[in-house]
Amino acid sequence: MNTGVVKAYIIKELAELVRSRMIVLVYLVPSMIIFLFGYGIRLEVTHTRTLLIDHDRTRMSYQLISHFEHSKYFEIKGYNLTEKEALELMKRGKVDAVIIIPEGFERNLIKGLKTEIGVFIDASFPLRGTTIQSYIEGTLINAAKDYISQEKLKKVIEINQRLLFNQSMRDENAIVPGLLGIILLVAPAILSALLIVREKEYGTIFNFYSSPVSKRDFLIAKLSVPFFLHSINIFILFLWVTYFFKVPFRGSFFIYWLTSEIYIFISLSIGLLVSIMARTQIVALIVTIIITLIPGFLYSGILMPISSMKGEAYYEAHMFPVMYYNHIIYDTFLIGQGFSSEKNLIYLLILVFYGVALMVSGVMLLKKEMR
Repeated sequence: MNTGVVKAYIIKELAELVRSRMIVLVYLVPSMIIFLFGYGIRLEVTHTRTLLIDHDRTRMSYQLISHFEHSKYFEIKGYNLTEKEALELMKRGKVDAVIIIPEGFERNLIKGLKTEIGVFIDASFPLRGTTIQSYIEGTLINAAKDYISQEKLKKVIEINQRLLFNQSMRDENAIVPGLLGIILLVAPAILSALLIVREKEYGTIFNFYSSPVSKRDFLIAKLSVPFFLHSINIFILFLWVTYFFKVPFRGSFFIYWLTSEIYIFISLSIGLLVSIMARTQIVALIVTIIITLIPGFLYSGILMPISSMKGEAYYEAHMFPVMYYNHIIYDTFLIGQGFSSEKNLIYLLILVFYGVALMVSGVMLLKKEMR
């Protein structure tokens, strides 16, 4: 390796980043993404607009209603409407759920007879509808447990549950670590995607074509600057996650750092491949966003667990490195198994394979001649 040539290229790249002020975006964009999405994405559904229609008007029906009234997940709207009026309000988008307590509710419970409660949920958005359904079912189960306790009935089954890894059920703990996989995939790839294609647009790529500089030295010099700059982002993002969003960190910082460095190398390699094949900066930018941002959201595990995917989606998720990286990141923040988990070790080796394969492909595709 010609260290003099590499040093000269590094100084040139750094000077261009400073002169074009892109160096500001290197740190501004990742921080903006983590704050915008970290505070903006919410999986929890609170203050569900709920209509309660009580046809029984007894002590037990009032006790059931009180469970919904004292829950942060429901915002009770009214009691004295008819079913037709309630469903009409739901059609107009003013109500999210309707709960109907039938006449004879208390009488049937006391006699041990089967009784039913009508529940209507706006499922226009399936994920939100499923979440509301789970909240209603949970509230009804809690009400039933209180009834059993008050009436001193025999408990056939007693559930003693404990939440692990995210005991407080905070959305930040579930979302913010996963955002690291998206940020460190998109931001470095965009920067590296503009490296060679910018030289093509300005015509300075002919300096490389006509010089004795080897492809290895050229790529090392080109990728060293973005790799170093985004390596600093690893520590900045860690501070945002732990101090601003209060996400616990239970694993090894070394594993977090090592995995993130390998992941940045993968991201830079993706951008390099795009930069080699594209001819204009706008094309390189659009292609890089499409092949990083969209899979990053779909297959990061933030919005949907990978284990819940079926068919083609499940296999596609395993084709992108974001799934493997986020699995290790969630472990370092919330669980802390580290390399004692065989799965984490295998996923790290897969990331290393991704990085080597993508970089070798980039070296092979880069030609010292005009196509």
